[in-house]
Amino acid sequence: MTHSKQADWLRRRNALWQRLRALPPTPGTPEFEATAAELAALTGWNRARILAGLGLPDSDRPGAP
Repeated sequence: MTHSKQADWLRRRNALWQRLRALPPTPGTPEFEATAAELAALTGWNRARILAGLGLPDSDRPGAP
């Protein structure tokens, strides 16, 4: 990955994290889910890992609070 492409990727990733953190912490809302899905597609992370990065439980996981 060239420096320019890597910088663009990092800017996009950081912007998505920033958007998720600015939204109300309510997984399941259309905007939250769309942003999380976009971040997952960009990073290759699964939903549980993204929610953990936000300090939120993964309600889809059995036994989650």
